[in-house]
Amino acid sequence: MLLVDSHCHLDAAEFDSDREAVIHRAGAAGVGVQIVPAVTAASWPKLREVCMVQPGLHPAYGLHPMFLPEHRPEHLQQLRDWVQREAPCAIGECGLDFFVDNLDPAEQRLYFQAQLELARDMQLPLIVHARRALDEVIQRIRRVGKLSGVVHSFSGSPEQARQLWDLGFMIGLGGPITYPRANRLRGLVSKMPLEFLLLETDAPDQPDAGIRGQRNEPARLRQILETVAELRQQAAADIAAQTTANAKQLFKLS
Repeated sequence: MLLVDSHCHLDAAEFDSDREAVIHRAGAAGVGVQIVPAVTAASWPKLREVCMVQPGLHPAYGLHPMFLPEHRPEHLQQLRDWVQREAPCAIGECGLDFFVDNLDPAEQRLYFQAQLELARDMQLPLIVHARRALDEVIQRIRRVGKLSGVVHSFSGSPEQARQLWDLGFMIGLGGPITYPRANRLRGLVSKMPLEFLLLETDAPDQPDAGIRGQRNEPARLRQILETVAELRQQAAADIAAQTTANAKQLFKLS
């Protein structure tokens, strides 16, 4: 089975000491493709270098809302120039985060809106972070129009998921669905149309229940797959095939 980790921060410092071994373990687990989204302008060069290690690593470039203090308005023009030159598979990670109190909402909106418009102009999918901000994220996506992408680590309602699907967006699910108390997410994945699902680890963050409190890594995508298969009472191979096809279609992977 070929699996795609649709959201993995392989360039993070947590992997600096053993990145090659992490990539090897991922491959051994069937995770042959990883989408690696950026978080700050300063991180783009290292991310590019990491993704040059092997063909299955695909960079995305953006400005993450949780790193707002590190962003500057000039980074938006730099992002446009970088994307035109580097031809990434997506714009992101971008979005809105109203969970963290010290992140100014108006500033977040400025950077998110610019990245929505960049994705539209460049005809690239978006990798979106939305925490306690999903309704506004949906509204802004609808307003800009002609967009596609994924809301990663989706934590919303079935109705919000349907609105995203209608707008051409998929949802990314990972470690949280492995926890027995995640009733709403587990109920959603058990019934949703499979053509809108992407699997992700968000490594090194969001470890699954089997490695609670430890560093996450892309090889753990197999645990996500097995949980989805159990919840849906479907063969893991069928889910792997469909979610891989979804990722290939969205990110235009050969």
